[in-house]
Amino acid sequence: MSAEPSGPAQGPGENAAARGAAMAREKLAQAKADAARRGQLPRREPRRRAAGQRRDAGDPQLFGRAIRDLLAERGWEREIAVGGVFGRWSQIVGPDLAAHTRPETFDEGEVLIQADSTAWATQVRLLAGTLVRRLNEELGDGVVQRVKVRGPQNGPRPGGLRVPGSRGPRDTYG
Repeated sequence: MSAEPSGPAQGPGENAAARGAAMAREKLAQAKADAARRGQLPRREPRRRAAGQRRDAGDPQLFGRAIRDLLAERGWEREIAVGGVFGRWSQIVGPDLAAHTRPETFDEGEVLIQADSTAWATQVRLLAGTLVRRLNEELGDGVVQRVKVRGPQNGPRPGGLRVPGSRGPRDTYG
């Protein structure tokens, strides 16, 4: 008695994949048949405009193009680019520096950076040239001209000296 092989051995995963592909082909054929009965044959290629045809003002636009046109019309390109840089601060300067600093404002070519300690403020001042170059890579040459660094804001309060324990002018003890 000799046993003849009945084809290549298939594992359980291959058999399930073959059944899934067959089911997908069957469903696609059924959807095409339903569309043909309704008179809506699926297109083989996307619609294309004839050469020279322009889009009418009332025609729908691609969303990305509409946003770019709006930004250009309002003159917001630079503000959006700066906002993008501020939003991706940790990717641009690295996680260590980003953990201790944050960009505050951008005005007339100057970026104001807030540091959480005087040591990190000093570090940013030492890296100012590199930081200006890196920000200009993101925003375009000459957009950022200088970096101003502000240290922590928990210094002395304005309004003169204070004496601990003094209650002030409404003190009624006495």
